[in-house]
Amino acid sequence: MKFDDDKIEQCEYTHVHGDIIDQVQKNMPPEDELCDLTEFFRVFGDTTRIKILYVLFEHELCVCDLAQVLGMTQSAISHQLRVLKHNRLVKFRKAGKEVYYSLSDNHVHNIIAMGYEHIKE
Repeated sequence: MKFDDDKIEQCEYTHVHGDIIDQVQKNMPPEDELCDLTEFFRVFGDTTRIKILYVLFEHELCVCDLAQVLGMTQSAISHQLRVLKHNRLVKFRKAGKEVYYSLSDNHVHNIIAMGYEHIKE
């Protein structure tokens, strides 16, 4: 990741824009919701989970197939699926003895797609 060496410009004098501050504070979500949002984005901080989500963009799969596609153990995949399921990013359906995983909804696809688009700019 590349960062500019530019420093953040500081105000030359202190002048508080009360109306703007009031508006921003009024529109800020409650602290507990911001904490939930932080936890939500933390889930995306693992490469294996991102890979699983990318695979599930294409097709719903069982743990065995996910493990095969990603070259990982079923145990490792199951562990990450638990995290994704707990955070409502994936859902599952049972077909006999098989369990198939898919993205919970289009929001998940959009979040990943937008993030990927952003890093490609």
